[in-house]
Amino acid sequence: MTQGPAAGAAADPAAEDTCLAVDAGNSKTDVAVVSADGTVLGTARGGGFQPPAVGVPAAVGALARTVARAVVAAGGGRERFGPGGETDRPLVAEVSACLANADLPPEERELGTALTRLGWGHATRVRNDTFAILRAGLPDDGSVRHGVAVVCGAGINCVGRADDGRTHRFPAVGRLSGDWGGGAGLAGEALWHAARSADGRGSGTELERALPAHFGLSGMAELIEALHLGRIAPERRNELAPVLFAVADAGDAVARGLVHRQADEVVALAAVTLERLGLLGVRTPVLLGGGVLAARHPLLHDRLTERLAERAPRAVPRPVAAPPVLGAALLGLDRLGAGGAAYARLRAHYAPPAGPAGTAAAAESPARAGSAGSAGPADTAGPGASGAD
Repeated sequence: MTQGPAAGAAADPAAEDTCLAVDAGNSKTDVAVVSADGTVLGTARGGGFQPPAVGVPAAVGALARTVARAVVAAGGGRERFGPGGETDRPLVAEVSACLANADLPPEERELGTALTRLGWGHATRVRNDTFAILRAGLPDDGSVRHGVAVVCGAGINCVGRADDGRTHRFPAVGRLSGDWGGGAGLAGEALWHAARSADGRGSGTELERALPAHFGLSGMAELIEALHLGRIAPERRNELAPVLFAVADAGDAVARGLVHRQADEVVALAAVTLERLGLLGVRTPVLLGGGVLAARHPLLHDRLTERLAERAPRAVPRPVAAPPVLGAALLGLDRLGAGGAAYARLRAHYAPPAGPAGTAAAAESPARAGSAGSAGPADTAGPGASGAD
């Protein structure tokens, strides 16, 4: 959604060629101040953005503190911010905010109104954070405007965009809307199976020993007690997803079954989205983001690509390794009418480090992925928007 600046706000001349990019996920928030030429002027990282848990005012207040740190890093003054994070005049031309928990239209409207009232930008656009992955994985010259993005991090979600601008998305509010998996979901499933293995109600699994051992505990009874009584913080449960993958790698049937189910769930999200947008017969990038998918765990990734090829032969799976704030910033540059050099400069800033073979991972960049099964011509980083507004 798009909203204008707060009533009566005076323009800041320095704001005319700058955007504020926000990627606020469940577990962390990244903010970047980016000029129209693609230069990253300042950044900051904050905690997770969880309005359902803490309320919109508290979540937005925490976000405002992270934004203030990014603005200070970009050379602005903290005095520009009032006690609630509001500013007396716009800091930037465009606020591009891709937010977790902006899953339903009423949530987008509420969050858009809350951010607009703070007066950070001449225009404020709020989208679900999955759109950041979609934009990051599409070329900047508009040669490919359609795609599907699946994010599997702490949670799981999927969005898609057709060439004509139509979008498809899921409510993505958890089990209530039929969701399964993500890092938190996998950790919960691992705990459930481990508990039943330990007490005899379920199939035996090495998870029974591996999960408590991760916290230095002797068994599931001790782990259950520690989690239930809060001696282990609830957010630390997410640490168990990598343990699940390690146990699956070692051949444990229960753990492997969970990893396979996660792959099948990702495929279901992507295939349904392709079908609803009429893209099953069109060569289409399926962009895979979030920590669980970007890690390209062989057991998960191989199953995913195999099943996706069966259900959607024209789909091209492509992990996106760049941080999602890149996608939010690219959406901001789209609105600023940036040129090709600006996109290239911004992407270079967020390019992942060189891998073991001395070459940078190319998954996040359509320009470099063209020879590795991209869905269209190599990215020439020309002007134009391929975002998911």
